[in-house]
Amino acid sequence: TIGTYLSDKINKSNIDTSHEAFEKSEASVLETINYFVSNKGNTSVDVLHRDLGKIMWEYCGMSRNESGLKKALNELKNLKEIFWKDVKVPGKFDSLNLELEKAGRVADLIELGEVMVHDALRREESCGAHFREEHQSDEGEALRNDDDFTNVFAWAYQGLESDPKLNIEKLIFKNVSLTQRSYK
Repeated sequence: TIGTYLSDKINKSNIDTSHEAFEKSEASVLETINYFVSNKGNTSVDVLHRDLGKIMWEYCGMSRNESGLKKALNELKNLKEIFWKDVKVPGKFDSLNLELEKAGRVADLIELGEVMVHDALRREESCGAHFREEHQSDEGEALRNDDDFTNVFAWAYQGLESDPKLNIEKLIFKNVSLTQRSYK
């Protein structure tokens, strides 16, 4: 079985495979790999990857707005559903399989895309390269909101079916004065 195959490979290394966290993680990975190679989907990983890129470029690119970001969240949820129902991963698990490798990366990228969109939607300001169209000066410059957003957003994974959880850490500036930038 795939579990025996991978466990044999792993046990030859210096990793303590008897730890509960390792066993749980390994079981999860093996379940995903088994799913990918046994799923009878019809959509290639490349098509789903391209669709993800289009969503991110269109709605969460250099210039974004609230309505587009909300649309991106809906489209990403739909894409995730399609991915897990219809992804086709040809080949086997016990030899070099670039499609299997790619499927794992695209699954992760869909999750990352959702986090990026949640973050962009929550951060109601324009700052640097993250331009929110509804947060700009009369001259079209990025308009920061230092009163509400001098913090770090850290998003915690809550599972495949749940939105990520936002954790906020306030930043304190002692040696730097915050100023509005002008790109003119």
